[in-house]
Amino acid sequence: MKLRAARPVIALSSAGLLAGALVAVSGTSAQAATVRYEAESSPAVCTGAVETEWSGYSGSGFCNATNAVGAYAQFTVTAPASGTATLGVRFANGTTTARPASVVVNGTTVTTASFEGTGAWTGWTTKTLTVPVNAGSNTIRLNPTTANGLANIDYADVETSGGTTTPPASGALYVAPGGTDGAAGTIDAPTTLTSAIGRVTAGGTIYLRGGTYSQSSTITVPAGNNGTSAARTTISAYQSEKPVLNFSAQSESSTNRGLQLFGNYWRVHGITVEHAGDNGIYIGGSHNVVERTVTRFNRDTGLQLGRTASSTPAADWPADNLILSAESHDNADSDGEDADGFAAKLTTGTGNVFRYAVSHNNIDDGWDLYTKSDTGAIGPVTVEDSLSYNNGTLSDGSQAGNGDRNGYKLGGEDIAVNHIVRRSFAVKNGKHGFTWNSNPGTMAVSNNVAVDNGEHNFSFDGGSSVFRGNTSCRTGSGTNDRIIGDSDSSNQFWSGTNGSRCSAYTGALGWSYASDGKLVVTFGGSAVTP
Repeated sequence: MKLRAARPVIALSSAGLLAGALVAVSGTSAQAATVRYEAESSPAVCTGAVETEWSGYSGSGFCNATNAVGAYAQFTVTAPASGTATLGVRFANGTTTARPASVVVNGTTVTTASFEGTGAWTGWTTKTLTVPVNAGSNTIRLNPTTANGLANIDYADVETSGGTTTPPASGALYVAPGGTDGAAGTIDAPTTLTSAIGRVTAGGTIYLRGGTYSQSSTITVPAGNNGTSAARTTISAYQSEKPVLNFSAQSESSTNRGLQLFGNYWRVHGITVEHAGDNGIYIGGSHNVVERTVTRFNRDTGLQLGRTASSTPAADWPADNLILSAESHDNADSDGEDADGFAAKLTTGTGNVFRYAVSHNNIDDGWDLYTKSDTGAIGPVTVEDSLSYNNGTLSDGSQAGNGDRNGYKLGGEDIAVNHIVRRSFAVKNGKHGFTWNSNPGTMAVSNNVAVDNGEHNFSFDGGSSVFRGNTSCRTGSGTNDRIIGDSDSSNQFWSGTNGSRCSAYTGALGWSYASDGKLVVTFGGSAVTP
């Protein structure tokens, strides 16, 4: 947009418009609520102008901030208690250059965001962020870090936790950031997560209250601490609160993981693990469900499955784990070549499934299913109804030359494993969208969509994989797909032109989770399926 002199504008409320209009409430009255804060409505601040030039905005306008470093948009958000808030920032960027910004909460930079090009100034889309908040009033500022300034900002949907009703769980243990090892573990006398893991009974529940848990040592659910097939032992966010396990005190080292899950029949739900010195979450046990987690800013793969020790026999490698509705992003090691979003590689058993998972902006691959000759084949992995995008480039726009940058890397070292990849998206990853990576097995690759990946959308130079119903699209020129295997006319691979199905996959990419945890992917604001 055109350059303007930098001046803060206190957004004015139009008649009948409330700055914090309630737009959605999930669950009962004691649950989290989502409140919409319009960028044009007081007490929001727009360092630029409130405009109506581009259609599709909410409310009475949008913030077109000045094209300059520090020309910010700011929201004032009310939270019922200290904890975390989930922000859905609706924006449009009609250029082809991402516009990065610091996210500043109450004067402190807590994270960064990159507002990528959306195809047009009317191509409104939503970026989801998680930030800490205090009880009461909080300022959340989007502070651009380049001379291009911000994207146009429409509103922020903010979900904060509220309510204090105790769930009806007999014998549950409660954990809070200020908890102590010797505390009773009640809601009024919370304990620590390490203490609760040692005390919880099989099939019991550990509730984590919202807030940031500053950790310096790995937290481990040890082998032998098991739930049962009828009743998994659970670590869960309390109600809709947002617990964040922060391991920034750790140095980068393969021994400095965040959360290690070595037990069987556990469920981990609703937590964020960040800044670990190695993996954010590492799963060495079996029959576990890891759901609605976020792994971010860790210094190796965000969430990885693998054996618990070098002496673990193949029969005891992690098997039958379900990763469900999980997000992994901005994981990066100092060498820029190892940190994926998700990985089930090297030493994993059979039956592991990723469903409704999203991997984006990791320095290496979105998914890594690598095998090595010294450990042999891993068990077949299923990846379904998932999304991988922008891997190889972090959210702040930085890159590393050593990363592989694939969306889904499905093999290694000519070891055959018959993975299943279906109904998933690969969009704008730095190298290939879906790649065999020297896996000569018979993989089932069906009903997937790949759009504008850096080299091949689909790269399968060998093997006997079966391809059905896949779609490959480009918005400009690109490299033809490479397919060896069983492929029929149900596929629309790219060889210089788009097939008829590509018309559905144009415009800015967006995604969200439905209330039931299913992944909803949009292009140009319209929900699509592969």
